[in-house]
Amino acid sequence: MGVKFRVPLQKLHPLSRAIHHRYSSNNNPQRPPHCSAARHYTSLSRLPMRPPKSRSGGHGYQQHRSFWVASLAARLLKLRYILLGSAVGGGYTAKKTYDEWKDMFPDMSQYTWIVPDFVWELSENIDLGNELILIQQQIQQHEEEMRRAAANNAPTSQSKRKVKVHSPTTLLMLWLSLQSLTYQRLLERLEKENKELRKVVLQKDDKGIHQRKVKKSLIDMYSEVLDILSDYDSNYNTQDQLPRVVVVGDQSAGKTSVLEMIAQARIFPRGSGEMMTRSPVKVTLSEGPHHVAMFKDSTREFDLGKEEDLAALRHEIELRMRKSVKEGQTVSPETISLSVKGPGIQRMVLVDLPGVISTVTAGMAADTKETIFSISKAYMQNPNAIILCIQDGSVDAERSIVTDLVSQMDPQGKRTIFVLTKVDLAEKNLASSSRIQQIVEGKLFPMKALGYFAVVTGKGSSNESIDSIKDYEEDFFQKSRLLRDGMLKAHQVTTKNLSLAVSDCFWKMVRESVEQQADAFKASRFNLETEWKNNYPRLRELDRNELYEKAKNEILDEVISLSQVTPKHWESILQKKLWERVSTHVIENIYLPAAQTINSGTFNTTVDIKLKQWTDKQLPHKALEVAWETLQEEFARFMAEYKGKDQDDIFDKLKEAVKDESIKRHKWNERAMDSLRVIQHNALEDRSITDKPQWDAAIHFMEETLQSRLKDTDSVIADMVGPDWKQRWLSWKNRTPEQHIRNETKNELERLLKLHEDHTAYLANDEVTTVRKNLEARGVEVDPVLIKDTWHQLFRRHFLQKALLHCNLCRRGFYYYQRHFVDSELECNDVVLFWRIQRMLAITANTLRQQLTNTEVRRLEKNVKEVLEDFGEDTAKKVQLITGRRVQLAEDLSKSILLLSPATESEKKRENSN
Repeated sequence: MGVKFRVPLQKLHPLSRAIHHRYSSNNNPQRPPHCSAARHYTSLSRLPMRPPKSRSGGHGYQQHRSFWVASLAARLLKLRYILLGSAVGGGYTAKKTYDEWKDMFPDMSQYTWIVPDFVWELSENIDLGNELILIQQQIQQHEEEMRRAAANNAPTSQSKRKVKVHSPTTLLMLWLSLQSLTYQRLLERLEKENKELRKVVLQKDDKGIHQRKVKKSLIDMYSEVLDILSDYDSNYNTQDQLPRVVVVGDQSAGKTSVLEMIAQARIFPRGSGEMMTRSPVKVTLSEGPHHVAMFKDSTREFDLGKEEDLAALRHEIELRMRKSVKEGQTVSPETISLSVKGPGIQRMVLVDLPGVISTVTAGMAADTKETIFSISKAYMQNPNAIILCIQDGSVDAERSIVTDLVSQMDPQGKRTIFVLTKVDLAEKNLASSSRIQQIVEGKLFPMKALGYFAVVTGKGSSNESIDSIKDYEEDFFQKSRLLRDGMLKAHQVTTKNLSLAVSDCFWKMVRESVEQQADAFKASRFNLETEWKNNYPRLRELDRNELYEKAKNEILDEVISLSQVTPKHWESILQKKLWERVSTHVIENIYLPAAQTINSGTFNTTVDIKLKQWTDKQLPHKALEVAWETLQEEFARFMAEYKGKDQDDIFDKLKEAVKDESIKRHKWNERAMDSLRVIQHNALEDRSITDKPQWDAAIHFMEETLQSRLKDTDSVIADMVGPDWKQRWLSWKNRTPEQHIRNETKNELERLLKLHEDHTAYLANDEVTTVRKNLEARGVEVDPVLIKDTWHQLFRRHFLQKALLHCNLCRRGFYYYQRHFVDSELECNDVVLFWRIQRMLAITANTLRQQLTNTEVRRLEKNVKEVLEDFGEDTAKKVQLITGRRVQLAEDLSKSILLLSPATESEKKRENSN
């Protein structure tokens, strides 16, 4: 539907020349048949006639009279045949001329489907044959009157009436002008309808976006390639050298306004003299049914026909610019990508750069000027970049900074287009208009350029619309003496001509460079593929995002596996770890102090008090810590088991980070702690052992605990006294002086224990003095603190040994316990204590297992999913956690595919168009 129908007006001009050539006596000696007959008729009056004879004699006179009449009749008859032949010949010639003229029209039958019916109706109403006959009659009448006037030497009737007689050429050109005006109006009507039809077709395609997959336009694919190249790895000489239009200029020179005129919308933030463009903005322009804008990383469309959307777009651009600028800086090299679509917009990619400044003002970073220069040079040094150099025409040309910069980057001017803005102010302020002519002819600046343009981008108000600026610009140049006096040419003015020229230059650059760049990418991809095949022959080429998805699935599988742990396994692990955590407190702070009391009543009272204090303050917290550690350990165990099953070690850092972050976010339910405290308190208050197996299990638990403590105590004593005689002889080890002193002290204290087996846990002062004097008598100087410390370990071992003997005696004590024999000599209150502890451990483990399997495992799974989602959205986090040459190589391969696929598709489109 993009075909435009044009009535071939230029075909009329050869026809008019042919008609003028045929009917003009000065150009062609041939005459149409009717013109030849007219001249022959006029020549009859000039034939040589014999003089009449004298009328002597009647007969002779009568005979001569009859001959003269017959001769006149014959000549009249001859004239009739000549006139008849001339009429027939003239009609034939007119018919032939009409047929020749008609054959000049092209065959329009194949376009009947696109041309409205009224065009054919109008063409049928134009009877060109009748028009030609009328012209012929006017020409014939004019020539006849001119000959008569010449013969009679008298003014014609027309001259008497002072009526102007038009020449044949003037009449013909007048008729052609009328016909040209008719066809011009018809052409304008067709162009208007063609524009409306094109808009309807684009709207239909736009409505079908959600119903079918629409192919991307060439400019959209090209823009995606530029986005990919912005962060592409340059290890294989794949630096970006694809064309784009780089808009550079001095600050407040009007470069942003020029870009807005090309985009046909006021899309950029406005400021009065201050720096507004703080980072490069890449704008992809393309044609579409609606005038909309969209950021590369967003799905929101801004309707550029609505003022509120325009304001929101300008605000969003300003926020993105300020966000991209790091603290302490004024400008940023980060690029903001924006696409603008609309009817009649020229397709191209432009990059608006921060304005070049000459002085760093207050509030700017000290390196702002150098940073802007480096950003501008980075874009302009691309050999295929088109430099759109913007110069303010309202200021002195000598104040320009950007022209020197452009001259350095493109000294030959092979890719530079110079634009002079604010020409209206320049014409008003400059005394000599020839200075503007020197600028646009490239004679004032030392720089060279492909073309020079002069534009007007408004009257200086930020509230002006694009349409009003266009009208003002066209009106200005129509009235400007710059154009009227020939100082500026018509194709050098208005932003419309500028956008057409820039678009043509842009696509010319693309055609010339894209194939060369594609070859470089293909060579780079070959190198990458070769390295992959040599280093990772059995692995798929998964980039960082694909590897992350694979690791995410593995982690979720490992979390789900926690729900498959059996209750018995959970309770066994929990009970064991909890006892390891609290056993020291139970033995040192509850059992030993209570066991050293005088009688069973005091023992039970001490135990009950200490158990209550322990349950209220420490036990629930310790239990929950154990449960949470157990959950972590099981989670890590499953990860380790998966790692053993040919798991990729490239995920180790990621899994560790996910585990740590999930644990950090996990908070145990405090209400569970309160309920657990009640359960533990009730379990410890119960003293009723119902059967012999429970009694035996308690004794076994007590024996294991005491034996473990006794073993630890023996190890401590051995370290204190050093190696015995067997180790000294066999291992050649000797005691240190301190160990010798402790060994002597141990021997003295052991003699004291043999004499007093029921000794209390603490030595009296007189006993310490006695031991000290006995050691000094043997030549061993010892400190009282060392004596007490050694006594503590010896008495602990002595007590544990006695407790084990008592535990063995209590194996038969269940009978007395069940019948409540208070006066029995066999008191097994310590067995009941260990049974209470054991039962509390079992009930706590069961409660924690239920909470783990029913609540905490699911909450952990939820936390892991949240962490994975957060990490998945954080590109920097993925780059930090998934690293290595393999990952970088896969990333480069993936990007090379993305780079080559648009080029391949555009090549196919070009072949199809050809």
